[in-house]
Amino acid sequence: MDEAAGISAAAPARARRHPGTALEVFRTFLRLGLTSFGGPVAHLGYFREDIVVRRKWLGERAYADLVGLCQFLPGPASSQVGMAIGLQRAGFAGMLAAWAAFTLPSAVLLVAFGYAVVALGDLGSAGWIQGLKAAAVAVVAQAVLGMAKNLTPDARRATIAVGAMIGALLLPTALAQVAVIVAAGLVGLLWLPEAPSAATAPTEDEGSLVIRVPRPLAIACLATFLALLIALPIAAQATGDGTLRLGAIFFRAGALVFGGGHVVLPLLQAQLVPSGLVTHTDFLAGYGAAQAVPGPLFTFSAFLGTVATRSPAGIPGAIVALLAIFLPAALLVVGALPFWAGLRHSPVAQRALRGVNAGVVGLLAAALYTPVFTSGITSVRALAIAVAAFVALTMWKAPPWAVVIVAGAAGLLLL
Repeated sequence: MDEAAGISAAAPARARRHPGTALEVFRTFLRLGLTSFGGPVAHLGYFREDIVVRRKWLGERAYADLVGLCQFLPGPASSQVGMAIGLQRAGFAGMLAAWAAFTLPSAVLLVAFGYAVVALGDLGSAGWIQGLKAAAVAVVAQAVLGMAKNLTPDARRATIAVGAMIGALLLPTALAQVAVIVAAGLVGLLWLPEAPSAATAPTEDEGSLVIRVPRPLAIACLATFLALLIALPIAAQATGDGTLRLGAIFFRAGALVFGGGHVVLPLLQAQLVPSGLVTHTDFLAGYGAAQAVPGPLFTFSAFLGTVATRSPAGIPGAIVALLAIFLPAALLVVGALPFWAGLRHSPVAQRALRGVNAGVVGLLAAALYTPVFTSGITSVRALAIAVAAFVALTMWKAPPWAVVIVAGAAGLLLL
């Protein structure tokens, strides 16, 4: 493969002869951003149906390879897949178009909700807010069970998950949660057996299309990622600047979260709530609202930036939070593309990743208890709403956005 080559992407000859435009990518992903409910796994299904089956921008194996890369990286997997598809289709302008179109619909809705929360003041006793908080318990519980089934299917990984949960509960700080993730990766590396070999990537004679990222650019992106991860907190502490502080919090959350949007909850909660930047009530109300909108759950950051105190709030805070939480994803996608083909076949990397994934399950289980359950279940009626929402999600396969809306209405009537 060419030194500048990134990931192989099987596609029809037509797509190779007639590359798309950023406007075409924007229109495609705007439709997805307006209709993709249900979380990152569901988003990847929507992408496959639209991009692979309907538009044939990529082949099945190429799409699976892109998904594998983005599952390996920290950050919002569905957004990263969208970025990579946009990059493949229309270059870096296409990458930006895919991200903006998929992200902005839910971000705009959550900013509007944030302004409503600010205008109405303390909503802690409002019945509909209590209903949203109860629904958040059901949504996170469903995520814990689903991830546990897929990521901790054996005794060793289940043990890693339980250890991570205990560590997160005993040491409820952002630094401790990062340490838990690192420790889970090390335990996985040393304790877990090797996984079956990954399937080989498509070859050139299968009509592959290579996403080309020059290695110097990839290395520059990775260096920028590391530099910002280290420098932003230092600069924020040295200057006391609220914008830098907010940017550092959300950049770190976007940089260190494996496993999708739900897992960002404990990192953000530990950074924003104890410091007083966001109240418990507002945090859980926004998290509940985030379930009722389409698009990536990381747009929850736009709500948090809107309602933040002692830092830029409103639209400026939303912009800072939104850009900061997604920037690591973009830098890592571009930085990893030239190196993924070799890394994805490394047994060492695979063992560490499986340990990290088990640790993520433990972190999410800890977050399910606190703050989600402890703040969301304050009465027998709230528990009844949460249980009903959980049954609707898991047994009746109701979409999360519908469950959240109904739970909010039930809270208005009952709480």
